[in-house]
Amino acid sequence: MVKISPSEITPEHLFLNRRQFMVGAGSAAALVALAACGGPEAPPAAAAPAVPTLPLDQLPAALGHAEPFASTTSDELGDPLNAFDEITNYNNYYEFSTDKQEVARLSPNFVTRPWEIKVGGLVNNPKTYDIDDILKNFDQEERIYRLRCVEAWSMVIPWVGFPMSKLLKEVDPKSEAKYIKFTTILDPAQMPGQKMSILNWPYVEGLRIDEAMNDLAIFATGMYGKLLTPPNGAPFRIVVPWKYGFKSIKGIVQIDLVEEMPVSTWMDAASNEYGFYANVNPEVNHPRWSQATERRIGENGRRETLMFNGYAEEVAYLYEGMDLRENY
Repeated sequence: MVKISPSEITPEHLFLNRRQFMVGAGSAAALVALAACGGPEAPPAAAAPAVPTLPLDQLPAALGHAEPFASTTSDELGDPLNAFDEITNYNNYYEFSTDKQEVARLSPNFVTRPWEIKVGGLVNNPKTYDIDDILKNFDQEERIYRLRCVEAWSMVIPWVGFPMSKLLKEVDPKSEAKYIKFTTILDPAQMPGQKMSILNWPYVEGLRIDEAMNDLAIFATGMYGKLLTPPNGAPFRIVVPWKYGFKSIKGIVQIDLVEEMPVSTWMDAASNEYGFYANVNPEVNHPRWSQATERRIGENGRRETLMFNGYAEEVAYLYEGMDLRENY
């Protein structure tokens, strides 16, 4: 049985950029830093106390009706947040369309209630979660993360969600479980892109368990203080900010703990271009373009790409001894 016990190290920039999510009656209220970064090799440090959330039965309604907001205007590097409209109207979501700016037009009526997420495979306590129970029973936090697309564009997004490790602790992975396989919904009636054979549907992604246990990895339920919009993966997705954006699968309905590395959708489509790890690495180019620089949405010109998207301090230890060119 895997023992899930994250360490209590919180690097300064993460301490300043992770906040307990709170919503007042019709307005946004205080957001404060939390502790508990994952990683068995991270050195210990003092943890910061959490601030109480709203009563559990109030949280989903508050998220659903709040106007877009965030606790700050920039990330820990001083980069400004992207606007809510930018985040909502520029998305890769091939289940709806291959046109980034068409996704929002095609998805506003996407049905996200009822919605269940089945968690099984190599676990001692398989569960089926209703999305509203997830909102009630897992404290929702604001996480301001950079998102770097493999296509060399990027955004800064104030997500709402909770660490993957908290859900994994509930299902209790078996000792032989080494990977997590995520599967998105298959619903061509709502998702016109799934009627095309551009990819093998449903969309599948995966992580090693120790990657999912790192505190940066979250299940996201919202952004900008609101519930997720359909083009952003409503109602339930993952966010792993040190990896290229296609790893952060949207619209999840199934999570399986497995022993063998799962073949992700993009590995299946083009294994020579898209590997399992997909860590942001300016030194490893895509076969058809450079990854040394990126275009921040809303800005002119280009900026240098940061190793692990700027999160090396928190995640580099996960890949010690690995050839990052071979394990792209």
